Amino acid sequence: MTDFAADPRKIRKSWKDIDLRAVAPFLALALLLVLGAIANPNFISIDNLLNVITRSAFIAIIAVGATFVISAGGLDLSVGSMVAFVASLTIMFMNSGVIADPATMLAAAMALAMLIGAACGLANGLITTAGSIEPFIATLGTMGIYRGLTTWLSQGGAITLRSPDIQSLYRPAYFGSVLGIPVPIIIIAVTAGAGAFVLRRTRYGRHVLAVGSNEDVARYSGISVGRVRTMTYVIQGLCVAVACLLYVPRLGSTSATTGLMWELQAITAVVVGGTALRGGVGRVWGTICGAFILEIVGNIMLLSNFVSEYLIGAIQGAIIIVAMLVQRSLVRKS
Repeated sequence: MTDFAADPRKIRKSWKDIDLRAVAPFLALALLLVLGAIANPNFISIDNLLNVITRSAFIAIIAVGATFVISAGGLDLSVGSMVAFVASLTIMFMNSGVIADPATMLAAAMALAMLIGAACGLANGLITTAGSIEPFIATLGTMGIYRGLTTWLSQGGAITLRSPDIQSLYRPAYFGSVLGIPVPIIIIAVTAGAGAFVLRRTRYGRHVLAVGSNEDVARYSGISVGRVRTMTYVIQGLCVAVACLLYVPRLGSTSATTGLMWELQAITAVVVGGTALRGGVGRVWGTICGAFILEIVGNIMLLSNFVSEYLIGAIQGAIIIVAMLVQRSLVRKS
């Protein structure tokens, strides 16, 4: 009987079984934490880390939906514009005063935001699948539509929540905490947990990965490719709506520039997290890790004087290029 520890062939095999693309984001996150602590001792404080994770909530939640879309072989460039559109309509509804009771009005507005988000996602999905238009072109078009509608609704200015009663009720949704944990962090955990369960433990999740891996094989296996892909866009819309529900109480207003370039950050978080941009591979918790990495990079830049804070967008763009190069090299080795 051969001892595993004494058999180098089994050790080498066990190392080969490790998926580097799944582990790499968490190793990169650990390395960033060490570098941040070296750059500034205040970085590693509990208050700063909680603040960093809280600020990453919008991109992290949106990126969960993007993980479904990209895993199924799709792409959504409209999420930033969708945030502005959904948030604007939500604030306008709360300002309308159609419901006198502030609590009831707030609950109705939150439900409306979810419906609008799902409807926007459904529109993206149907244009892509039923219209047989490439996801890049379809969502590029809806990105312009949602941004244009937001500009029209705001008349080029800002849409601000006016009711102080609703503001006081809504404020804890972003600034509140439960047992010392900020509410946005709890929402991240719940959203990611639900997304990971659906993608990995349900029949629909397996269909999403099958469609992204090989559309023709999935279709021959009896999977409704169009329905599966359309539903991923609906999930994306719901995630955008959840992000909006956290965004509105933070600032209390929206404008045509709300959510600008968030689609780049969401896609970057997905790719950095180990999800294959070509489809077929989806890692929700890796995506959350990717969103944390983006926010931590920005935080380190703010706390140190190594790189100007105005280069954060450039650094994020470089990160997605590096992540794609790493993915490609790992695929070739495997």
